[in-house]
Amino acid sequence: MIIDFLSYLAIRIAMFPFAFLPLKVIHIIGNFLGIVTYHLSSKFRKRALSNLALASSLHLQEDDIKRIAKESLQNLCITCLEYAKLEREKHIKDIATCSTPEQPLAILSQGQGIIFFCGHQSNWEILFLEGTSRMPGTAIARPIKNSFLYKWIVSIREKYNGKIITRQNAAKEGLRAIKQGRFLGIVGDQGMPDSPFSSLFFGRLAWTSPLPAILACRTGCPVFVAMTKRQNYKYITHYSHAIWPNKDEPVEKEVDRIMKEVLAILEKSIEESPGEWLWSHNRWKQQTLEKVNRIFRQDCIAILLPKEKKDFEKFYEVLSTFEKIYPREFISVFIPKTFMNVEIPKNWEKIPYEREEELFVRDFRFKLVFNFSGVHKLKSHFTSLSAFTVFSFRDIQKIANVPDDTSIQKTLTKAMIKCP
Repeated sequence: MIIDFLSYLAIRIAMFPFAFLPLKVIHIIGNFLGIVTYHLSSKFRKRALSNLALASSLHLQEDDIKRIAKESLQNLCITCLEYAKLEREKHIKDIATCSTPEQPLAILSQGQGIIFFCGHQSNWEILFLEGTSRMPGTAIARPIKNSFLYKWIVSIREKYNGKIITRQNAAKEGLRAIKQGRFLGIVGDQGMPDSPFSSLFFGRLAWTSPLPAILACRTGCPVFVAMTKRQNYKYITHYSHAIWPNKDEPVEKEVDRIMKEVLAILEKSIEESPGEWLWSHNRWKQQTLEKVNRIFRQDCIAILLPKEKKDFEKFYEVLSTFEKIYPREFISVFIPKTFMNVEIPKNWEKIPYEREEELFVRDFRFKLVFNFSGVHKLKSHFTSLSAFTVFSFRDIQKIANVPDDTSIQKTLTKAMIKCP
């Protein structure tokens, strides 16, 4: 508690001057800090680079991936620096305007609630602040660990009489807000592997909470996609057309249709200005921490099999173990060309190689690499890209803490799976 308070106090002191700086100056400083973050924080850099490479529908080259990753971290730093400015700002219209306010206002004026579905674009706090300056609104937010810092952030969000509710009470409180004729804001671009709904997002399977569509079907209210972009150091918000539920269709079908439509609109908006989206969040994570130990929980994984026949056969046999551990992850297997006829799970990618030099690919997708090839220099190669960790089998044996004669399957399971 004391450490949290001291951290909060340090942040408030550091942020205090930014309340008085012009937005242009804040953005210049934020751009500089974003570049510093890119070079010094491997966590943020690698996540952003990997996620951009995973966004297959964007077809990005390496230079584009690096450029957008830097822009995304610059955007994140600008957003953080602007909290003090937003707290002091008396008139949000001086820094943010809405280009399409008419339809939501018309529906709310009739006593009908609406749902705003949005993502982490530019400064995502602007959407709720600008919206509640004109309309009664409620939004769902996930608390951060530091309660002192979170209370300060909530006080900023609620400064125009908006109301913040937690995810634990989201369905009940969200339903109440809609029935009261308020708008309900839901940030829906975060990965939720425990959700029952999934769809393609930038060409990759992603899990998303279907709550916006469920509430729309229960109440008959429309869903709007709320978007924001930075322009001349200020912000422009924009609402999509209204997406109404069809009461004549089965609820499950309507939930699927509504969610896919709102995600498609959000995806298109992000594509128009990709550097303003939060690429450092693991949008495509495929499972929770309940099963796999944290150091082994990543969404995109490479498995490098050895060239020697005896060693290849030994490690090929354990691919079924990996399939059980990673039933939904994006897996690529590097296989010697002489063994390319072997079968692997149908959703996995098979990458052939003939010479060991061919294993040194510049692929930013892989956050985790299992290097069974015996080529030790691959560790530094992949960690210089986006891999958080590169494990040899010896590394896994040390983690499992098992005798050397323990089978590969048992060793992997002991190291990677959480004990019940």
